Amino acid sequence: MSAAVDALVIGAGAAGLFCAAQAGQRGLKVLLVDHAPKLAEKIRISGGGRCNFTNREAGPANYLSENPHFCRSALARYPASEFIALVQRHGIAFHEKHKGQLFCDHSAQDIIELLLHECAAGGVERWQPCAVHEVQPTEAGWTARTDRGEVLARRVVIATGGLPVPKIGASDWGLRLAERLGHRLVAPREALVPLTFDTAHWAPFVPLAGIARPVAISTAVPGKGKRSNTVSFLEDLLFTHRGLSGPAVLQISSFWRPGQTIEIDLLPGTDLFETLQQLKRQSRRQLGNELAALLTQRLADTWLALQGIAADTPMPQVPDATLRRLADSLQHWTLTPSGTEGWAKAEVMAGGVDTRDLSSQTMESRLHPGLYFIGEVVDVTGWLGGYNFQWAWASAVACAEAMAAAA
Repeated sequence: MSAAVDALVIGAGAAGLFCAAQAGQRGLKVLLVDHAPKLAEKIRISGGGRCNFTNREAGPANYLSENPHFCRSALARYPASEFIALVQRHGIAFHEKHKGQLFCDHSAQDIIELLLHECAAGGVERWQPCAVHEVQPTEAGWTARTDRGEVLARRVVIATGGLPVPKIGASDWGLRLAERLGHRLVAPREALVPLTFDTAHWAPFVPLAGIARPVAISTAVPGKGKRSNTVSFLEDLLFTHRGLSGPAVLQISSFWRPGQTIEIDLLPGTDLFETLQQLKRQSRRQLGNELAALLTQRLADTWLALQGIAADTPMPQVPDATLRRLADSLQHWTLTPSGTEGWAKAEVMAGGVDTRDLSSQTMESRLHPGLYFIGEVVDVTGWLGGYNFQWAWASAVACAEAMAAAA
């Protein structure tokens, strides 16, 4: 079998499906190919099965990249409000959960069905499962060798995603293709991923697994020259058997680098030393009981033991110096992760195809006309909370518009 198309889109995830649909609806003959046996599994499992499909507040400040301005054009031309309007046209019920994060009321399958309907409206042909073995430029465009035969395409779109969750088919295929064709890569790394600690260091905290609480979390990020900046988030933290997770940790993990420290305030918005001094004046209860009211009993007991402070000391008898030390330890908890839970638990990939080799207006390669990279395979990574889906939609539209304009 062989096929000749205007656009071959490789990868049927969020970016690939939406780009294929948008290109097809603009009059292009589109073939969408994916090697995975199941369609859009990453969409299906996202947001706890309800798909956090965008964020109302999505903007350039919510993305990481070696070139932080690269995402600006696509996001401005296809903002979150556009995709929200599409969701509403399809009659999908949704709700805002937290800080602009929008989730389906029913299921992530609603978003998959939306994308399939949009592809059908564009007359998109889909081969799946179907592996692509080779992609080569030709005088007339591109040729691709697949499980179902050769494809001749005027343009090729790489929407193969990143490395997270390999059990559902994630691979480095798109990165290897980009590199083989001369594109620079920003080293891929896990992002939005739980952080781990060496066993000996973490042993005292293992009994805290399952405890969640709001925290302020921060780490240093490289600035220009020798300067560094601090990035901070106010979110929930979750203790695990191997380390820390929860939204706060997932957010900071995208910025953290091996060997760096993170700092956590377990009682954000509180002057803990002042609070403890007030309790010292007003309460005759034991320190452990008063701290448990602020932290939970398990966390308070563990913390006091680690600090070598007797939990049964009546509040009036606790020296101010001890209260100061306790407050500082809880509000400036500094620790160095040993690593992350890896690609199996990462939600997205940071790094990818270097944006210096791509047009921010069109997503087209500067090295090979007619070749485009969109979505997660590009060095643009969003925060937790629907931002990565919005980049998928926006980069897909930028690419589809450019291909249609060039047809």
